Amino acid sequence: MSELLDALRRYPDVEAENLHAVDAAERLILDTVHSWPGTVSVLNDHYGALSLGALAAGAERVLVHTDSLTAQRAITANLQRLAPHWLERLQLLDPGTALRDAELVLLNLPRGLDVLDEFAALIAEHAHPEVVVHAGGRIKHLNRSMNQVLQARFARLDVSLARQKSRVLTARTPLPHQPVPSFPAQATHTVNGRRFTLRASAATFGQARLDPGTRLLLEHLPDLSGQDELVDLACGNGSIGIYAALATPGLRVAASDHSASAVASTAAGAALNGLGGRISVVQDDGLSRLPAASAHLITLNPPFHMGNTVHAGIALKLLDEAARVLADGGQLLCVYNSHLRYRGEITRRIGPVRQLARDSKFTVVQATRQRH
Repeated sequence: MSELLDALRRYPDVEAENLHAVDAAERLILDTVHSWPGTVSVLNDHYGALSLGALAAGAERVLVHTDSLTAQRAITANLQRLAPHWLERLQLLDPGTALRDAELVLLNLPRGLDVLDEFAALIAEHAHPEVVVHAGGRIKHLNRSMNQVLQARFARLDVSLARQKSRVLTARTPLPHQPVPSFPAQATHTVNGRRFTLRASAATFGQARLDPGTRLLLEHLPDLSGQDELVDLACGNGSIGIYAALATPGLRVAASDHSASAVASTAAGAALNGLGGRISVVQDDGLSRLPAASAHLITLNPPFHMGNTVHAGIALKLLDEAARVLADGGQLLCVYNSHLRYRGEITRRIGPVRQLARDSKFTVVQATRQRH
């Protein structure tokens, strides 16, 4: 198994020397399993370490749910490259189906406690009454609150010894009749006197909140009355597209995100604000569905981390996607953390940049695509 894990790649996600396709926590999760049932359920796999590792260890079938389309494509790419004979033994599914009657669940611990509680509630609802859950993570990202979340959903929780700065939390015996998670959440916001409502699941970036960077962008959004369509790249909870559509009658919004939770949240927000007919949203890795030079306006609030690692790679990948899809003279409206100093990269990849706003934490710019 070790050689298989060592051969995993992050592709089509960003690849770099300091970004790895498998970590010590995933190896510890796999080593914690004492007996492999015929079918194993995997949640929140990133690049296939848990999924392919389970198959290599003897599982006959692996049912996987991961929120990210990029992660799904990475798992599939690794499977096709390293073990194509296992293709029929691995399925990518919605969480309820992946967990149905599960006896063993392997889980990469998520960053948010709300997301962990959603996972725990889904396991308790759908899995076998004697399910065993091995949930692992790096010690620097673990906290006692994670134990408490699992203890509220399961009768027994064991914590492994540390190995290579990682631990595994093993939960058993789901508790019946526990309260459902408090998500999706809903919140109403006001920007420039305009009210709108967001609805989002726990796994969606920002959830139903309006993060400060997005607020700054919306407060300084240019007049879009001459535009027919806005492409909202990495739409998150849909706040940019929803506000722009409300502020600009007739504007259509084509939103996308790699996260299934973000796509569902944006669709829910569009419906709540009466914009279901003007906002379309799809799950996409960047803008892979759109041809080159086909858009005239793109908005972007890029993430500055990849999982638990602060890294510019994903932002630069999204900027390259915007550069490919923008027509000559098209506009990119982008907000980013000021200390990251993305202006030079935006100028190099897109074209001339004009600053629209800046505060102590965020910068909003408008870039014009130059193809000649």
